[in-house]
Amino acid sequence: MSEPAPVEPTGHPEVDAALAGLAELAGVETAAQVAVYEDVHQRLVGTLAALDER
Repeated sequence: MSEPAPVEPTGHPEVDAALAGLAELAGVETAAQVAVYEDVHQRLVGTLAALDER
């Protein structure tokens, strides 16, 4: 299995921190990857929600 390509920085610290979680996928078994994707998704949803609150 090849290493995932690095995620390009977005310039938004919260988004970049959430996307950095995708780097964890390289060493995670397929069945456990769902938790990583769910964590990244929740963090991105939280970041978007915070924008709506401003």
